[in-house]
Amino acid sequence: MRLGASLRRTLCGFFLVAAISACATLAGAAEVTGIAVYPPDITLQTKLDSQQFIVVATRDDGVTLDITEAAAVQLAEDGVGRLEGTKVYPVKDGDTTLKVEYAGHQVSATVNVKDAAADRPVSFHLDIMPIFMRAGCNTGSCHGAASGKDGFNLSLFGFDPRGDYERITREIGFRRINLAVPEASLLIEKSIGTVPHTGGKRFEADSAYNQMLLKWLDAGAPQDAGTPPHVTEMDVYPPAAVIEGRDSQQQFIARAHYSDGTTRDVTDLAVFLSSNDTSAPISEGGLVTAADRGEAFVMARFETKTVGSQVLVLPKDLVYTPPEITGNYIDQLVGDKLRKIRIMPSEICSDEEFIRRVTIDIAGLLPTEQEYLAFMADKSPDKRAKLIDTLLDRKEFSEIWAMKWSELLMVKTTNQVSKKSMYLYSSWLTDQIASNVPLNEMVTELLGASGGTFKNPAANYYQIERDTLKTAENVAQVFMGIRTQCAQCHNHPFDRWTMDDYYSFAAFFSQIGRKTGEDYREQIIFNSGRGDVRHKVGNRVMKPKFLGGVEPDLNGADRRVVMARWLTSPENPYFSTSVANRVWAHFFGRGIVEPVDDIRVSNPPSNPQLFNTLGAKLVEYNYDFKQLVRDICNSETYQRSSVRNPSNEKDTRNFAFASVRRIIAESLLDCTSQVTETKDKFPGLPLGSRAVQIADGGTSTYFLTTFGRAKRETVCTCEVSQDPSLSQALHMLNGDTAGGKIASGGLVKKLLDEGKKPEQVIESLFIRCLSRRPVGEEMQRLMAVVAESASPQAGLEDVFWAILNSREFVFNH
Repeated sequence: MRLGASLRRTLCGFFLVAAISACATLAGAAEVTGIAVYPPDITLQTKLDSQQFIVVATRDDGVTLDITEAAAVQLAEDGVGRLEGTKVYPVKDGDTTLKVEYAGHQVSATVNVKDAAADRPVSFHLDIMPIFMRAGCNTGSCHGAASGKDGFNLSLFGFDPRGDYERITREIGFRRINLAVPEASLLIEKSIGTVPHTGGKRFEADSAYNQMLLKWLDAGAPQDAGTPPHVTEMDVYPPAAVIEGRDSQQQFIARAHYSDGTTRDVTDLAVFLSSNDTSAPISEGGLVTAADRGEAFVMARFETKTVGSQVLVLPKDLVYTPPEITGNYIDQLVGDKLRKIRIMPSEICSDEEFIRRVTIDIAGLLPTEQEYLAFMADKSPDKRAKLIDTLLDRKEFSEIWAMKWSELLMVKTTNQVSKKSMYLYSSWLTDQIASNVPLNEMVTELLGASGGTFKNPAANYYQIERDTLKTAENVAQVFMGIRTQCAQCHNHPFDRWTMDDYYSFAAFFSQIGRKTGEDYREQIIFNSGRGDVRHKVGNRVMKPKFLGGVEPDLNGADRRVVMARWLTSPENPYFSTSVANRVWAHFFGRGIVEPVDDIRVSNPPSNPQLFNTLGAKLVEYNYDFKQLVRDICNSETYQRSSVRNPSNEKDTRNFAFASVRRIIAESLLDCTSQVTETKDKFPGLPLGSRAVQIADGGTSTYFLTTFGRAKRETVCTCEVSQDPSLSQALHMLNGDTAGGKIASGGLVKKLLDEGKKPEQVIESLFIRCLSRRPVGEEMQRLMAVVAESASPQAGLEDVFWAILNSREFVFNH
């Protein structure tokens, strides 16, 4: 007796389930707590349509299993569809259910079939263009290069379908396409490797890709009539995966939603990529095979959309006892992620480590000896929280963040910005931060600013950068963390942004007027009411449109003001999370998205829940980022030790320990001056000013330049460097900063004159510079140095010099 496909699959699934369940029982493995089928709803339209599905089980330890082959799957017996392998095909119009059972768990997906008897005509846009993307024909290394390849040019990643159609069908007559004998077309012969091709064989002659190309040529290589539907949304399933054991596998599928309301299984047409091939390499067909322990983001790109899923790869039979999660909401979210990846957090840091770390991070200075002694003597359980509150109320906190915003806004004297305008602009920015003006209000005022650059210093924003396209790029990068530059010439290959998005957003800045004020140094910024942005392809005039949003009804309003109100509103999902991510990065040395100004689909947050929650908290706090700083610094996550344990020693993304960070240039100079009791002089500032107070980005010193001060030439956060270098070490060893300040400050002599013994002086230097007392043999070895010196003062100054040159002083830890 022959068994039907559905029955065979059910029986096969039964035996596999029984076998797996038996093995699990014998091994005492974790139990399956639930199953899911993807997609949860299936729509099939026309007889050519089909939909692949997957079934995923989740265990009580969070591990997911691809059980598509093991599960018992069947369609309701109503003849609406048929099941072949892991795909559902249409039979007749109607609704049915895909039923799944595994290990006592049941789940189902709805199936809707429309126009089952209809044949869908081949479409150049919907059927042929995706083949070029999947086969790699229109990438930058092939025909998508600016000059094409071997005389044939396609638009990069298919941003210009109509232009591609003309180049394929019109450029070299019958040779590229042969409508009389489609199989003899160069397009076919080179793709299947029957004639020499620089790019090699792209697919087999009997593949669905080749058959679709032949079908199109048989139909006369038609162009789509009118405007074909476009992809509005993409799904990738499963939405997340936790894979245990090397060589374990998980199939991913992709589905596209179109503007006409239809959907399509594009698993065989999408381009699959992995952010970490070492841990989770993915095949062309979307199959992930687990490799080394780690995490990855697997992506599917189709048409202009790129979406993805997080994949965690764990070793088999890892012994792990999850710790109790305590602390605030930050600790809960970080702890949840650490549990998923089986990582133990480091211990809480000591009071000495904490006071130094938090004082540098919030105030850009070191705790004084008196502050250190008072904090260490305080026995109250909330002394850390009280210290954080005290530091947040100091003016140095405002100065640190005014400097950081000045870097992003490129505050400096230029040919367009006079020194007076620059100082007024810097003072306005500092006052906004010091007055605790909500960030959304500050940014709205900044981006909508009009008037004289003296009377309204915020208007200088539009003097520092005058190019329309560059201004739009800077706004997106600084205030939303989005780099749109790629979309100027082609659709972004690894994000959602298209050329239409790029030029439509730039249109908000196309009507900025500028004229000279009564004082020739002052410029007047105003809304000219004239000016457009044209698309690079087709020279179309582009209407202003919010990034990822809608076209606003301007009604004659200043385009910039409308854009600024949207940018800082809850309607824009990017502003609050981007700002919160920058704040987080300041305290941890890296963002939840890193780099912080490159937020895109293919560079997702390491902890999406934490990323979104911090953004929501900033909104909840009415954009008072000082409160967000308070939450961060009070968290156990921030207060972790920098000492790693065996489980987290290789982790760099999940904040299981405190990162060791070189102190930024301005703060390092200020700390050095602070501990040596010396004063610096910078152009335009009185003697004794701090380096973080330097308003002009064009002002620097050899020390600041060597240690990575931003030149403020671009909005990129990469301008600030915290990487150590040989030149920095040589300057500290041989330059005039350490030795010169020790000599001119006279601190050692002052302490000796106060009657302190050499041991007491050394202890005082340790507390001032390192926020700790000497430990172990340190005091004995240093006293030996003093004893061998020509005088106690000379010996103690050598000790001071050695401390300033130590990594412990230069780094925050």
